[in-house]
Amino acid sequence: VQLQASGGGLVQAGGSLRLSCVASGRTFSRCVTGWFRQTPGREREFVAAITWNGGSTYYADSVKGRFTISRDNAKNTVYLQMNSVKPEDTAVYYCAAVESAYGFITHTRRADYTYWGQGTLVTVSS
Repeated sequence: VQLQASGGGLVQAGGSLRLSCVASGRTFSRCVTGWFRQTPGREREFVAAITWNGGSTYYADSVKGRFTISRDNAKNTVYLQMNSVKPEDTAVYYCAAVESAYGFITHTRRADYTYWGQGTLVTVSS
């Protein structure tokens, strides 16, 4: 599975942005897919994840209620809708995937994921 993240950019605090992660590979529809983010000097942190069929999602407390993860397996794409963004959301955002048939999320660590895309930079101005 190869992943390509896009959609980053500059947005004002309180605004919205939608990130996309397009995958190639026939097994993507069987993958849990997650978003992580990283700022210089800090560990890559979990943001959100979604099961292979979209039936279950999980969010970091810092984004719960503001971000929404979704997927369209027909398009091999996972989205991260970011609303009410804050300056502290500024980071490079990465999408990641791991094959899993579970109907719930257990994958919240960087080491849980097999496939990674390149990052897309999100900058939130105050």
